[in-house]
Amino acid sequence: MLISCGDALIDFVPTKNADGREAAMPAVGGSCLNVAIGIARLGAPTGFVGGISTDLFGRMIADHAAASNVELGLATRSDHQTTLAFVRIVAGESHYAFYDAETATRNWIFRRGTIPFDTVEAVHVGSTTLVNDQGAAETKALIADVRASSTISFDPNCRPNLVKDKPAYLARMIEFAASADLVKMSDVDFAYLFGEEPYPERASALLGQGTSLVVITRGNNGAIAWHAKAGQIEVEAPKVEVADTIGAGDSFQAALLFALHKQGRLARQQLKDIGADELRRALSFAANCAGLTCTRPGADPPWSHEISWSW
Repeated sequence: MLISCGDALIDFVPTKNADGREAAMPAVGGSCLNVAIGIARLGAPTGFVGGISTDLFGRMIADHAAASNVELGLATRSDHQTTLAFVRIVAGESHYAFYDAETATRNWIFRRGTIPFDTVEAVHVGSTTLVNDQGAAETKALIADVRASSTISFDPNCRPNLVKDKPAYLARMIEFAASADLVKMSDVDFAYLFGEEPYPERASALLGQGTSLVVITRGNNGAIAWHAKAGQIEVEAPKVEVADTIGAGDSFQAALLFALHKQGRLARQQLKDIGADELRRALSFAANCAGLTCTRPGADPPWSHEISWSW
């Protein structure tokens, strides 16, 4: 099984009403839940770990995840309210306003011994759960338990409007990156965290600390990756008619993890030994899945039957 641990929420995505005025449509989201859904839809056994409310929106989340074949037995249900995020698209980028006080996601606690890590090939972490102290501490506890047996995937998926202390947040993201085997971030995330530092410089530092794969996604400019053995690899983004970019990065992450799993290259040693051709193929698959997600509104990653791909 592959597991994604973190946020599950409702995005209110921009749309138009019958009069042509701005409106907001509720859609299930949350970066880490999106990753779980993306992997499961492509055909790998996938579970979600995190807090899901029993309220109206929480039931929407649970129904959506179950319909996408995500195992929710490891999630924690509570009567805390669901996190809500209102989205606006500015210059092609999604901007968010979060309502996230005392929510089910915020109150999630990792309970040792509840996850059969001997059956887990990889664990993905990241996003808004890591902004607050409790979420970060609980995720660190999970990583400490799983680190010896499973590959760790990390995407900071930064939300600057939630960050109150940027130096502390930066230190936290660097710490999570150092504990991961696979680090992926968007160019926007990279700029927020590291400014104008050259990509290869940061990638080299991470590879030197033991990370196997570093990936930067760059929207229409495709993705670029660094691997200690396979070297630097760049792939193009597909040409698509964009509805919005919500969930595109999560879809890329999910598809990359699925592709590595499909290739038998997701386990830690196998990831270290992956060749350039295999890695390029996995990255291209991820880019194509992200591109398809961009053609429809909201976080709606593709199903396996929607992607024509020969393994």
